[in-house]
Amino acid sequence: MNRIVLFLLLAFISAFAAPTQTSAQSITDRRIEWPSGEQWRRVVLLEDYNTRVVIFGVAVLGVASGLVGSFTLLRKRALLGDALSHASLPGIAVAFIIASVMGMDGKTLPILLFGATVSGLLGVGLVVVIQRQTRLKEDAGLGIALSVFFGAGMALLGVVQQMDKGSAAGLESFIYGKTASMNAYDARLIAAVSSFATLGCLLLFKEFKLLCFDENFAGSRGMPVVLLDMTLMALVVLVTIVGLQAVGLILMVALMVIPAAAGRFWSEKMWAVAGLAALLGGIGGVVGAASSALFPRLPSGAMIVLTCTVLFLFSMMFGTARGVLVRFLRRHRLNRRVRKQHLLRGIYELLESKPAMEQAKRNMSVPTKELLSIRSWSSPQLRRTIAQAESDQYLVQRDGTVRLTQAGYAEAARLTRQHRLWELYLITYAEVAPGRVDRDADDIEHVLEPELVDELEALLDQEPLQISVPASPHATISEPSDTRRLRR
Repeated sequence: MNRIVLFLLLAFISAFAAPTQTSAQSITDRRIEWPSGEQWRRVVLLEDYNTRVVIFGVAVLGVASGLVGSFTLLRKRALLGDALSHASLPGIAVAFIIASVMGMDGKTLPILLFGATVSGLLGVGLVVVIQRQTRLKEDAGLGIALSVFFGAGMALLGVVQQMDKGSAAGLESFIYGKTASMNAYDARLIAAVSSFATLGCLLLFKEFKLLCFDENFAGSRGMPVVLLDMTLMALVVLVTIVGLQAVGLILMVALMVIPAAAGRFWSEKMWAVAGLAALLGGIGGVVGAASSALFPRLPSGAMIVLTCTVLFLFSMMFGTARGVLVRFLRRHRLNRRVRKQHLLRGIYELLESKPAMEQAKRNMSVPTKELLSIRSWSSPQLRRTIAQAESDQYLVQRDGTVRLTQAGYAEAARLTRQHRLWELYLITYAEVAPGRVDRDADDIEHVLEPELVDELEALLDQEPLQISVPASPHATISEPSDTRRLRR
């Protein structure tokens, strides 16, 4: 009896252990394993020939895509590469069919790329015709060309599957890319086309920059705007078509747009944006291809795009020109400066309303409770603003009152004068009602430069004085109600 129980127990255990062992050895097992130290060393040191070929190919492609994409992004044609890549699919299928019927190898890369180029140009031409000959916008033309050509390509691939002289096996790689199977010939072709596109962008950098920022001005300077536009589109076609071999037509648009958009967060200068876009594209290609080499079951094209996306998110958060963090800090500093200027101007206006000599007003104190009534401040916010102004040595706080220092009084007088110059200008030239000019001037006065103040003085025929402040053209909050009635 014990032997029977032991036999049944062993059979039960083996019944559950056998599938586990089989699944571990099955070719359908898609589990991702962490690479060993040996695998890390071989990839990082580029010991494998295929790894060197793939990384070299995607690196030069990423550089060219980022550089060309920076111009198309500023030209507001970022999705043109998407329409172009999708429009190339029927050309690939037609080229395969024609080559197979003529007895040639339908999967020859130059033949397929030639067909993709012709079909892509037809798709771009359709977008241009829709935009110029109809009332539809460019985005509608892009959507029409993208969907129609891609649908035609998928239908033609179905036709290829029914052919007796050829098989469509392998053509789907142009949809999703086949970076891992790239050979030396493919890498040399990608490098040659990418180098040509990069050299073209560098030689025509000044012309492309002017074309992107001010097309009309470029035409007035005698530049061939149409020829430059066609040249830029030709470079886009070259990079997009040759990139189908690496990342596929679906993901090629990401390699054209994401590095350029990421570079835009780091600088306001065109040469810096273009250089950063090329650098980020190259880094994305190298890191993505290396990640696919470390994890062979992850597709290379998707890893390249995801790496570029990580670089984009990092740039979006920490970019020194337009990053989210930098813009938040700038807004915070601006708000603090505006509150401090409002505080100084409010103190000056309260002192101005007091019946005393000018010299005496410089040494007078103002209760903080009166400051709360002239601005929509909360008590904690007012205390923080006073502390900030005190740290800048503009005022002194004592026993619930504040008193302007000599520097603070001069700064308050300058700010009040600047504010009232704007008020007079808006009333005189912009026909703003005196009752609402105070709020309108508040929106502008904090960005005034000294040159602009001088222009306002010239427009208003006022002598440029150092501290002299014009009288307020409207009733201030601190004035008595009888005085306001007299002004009205």
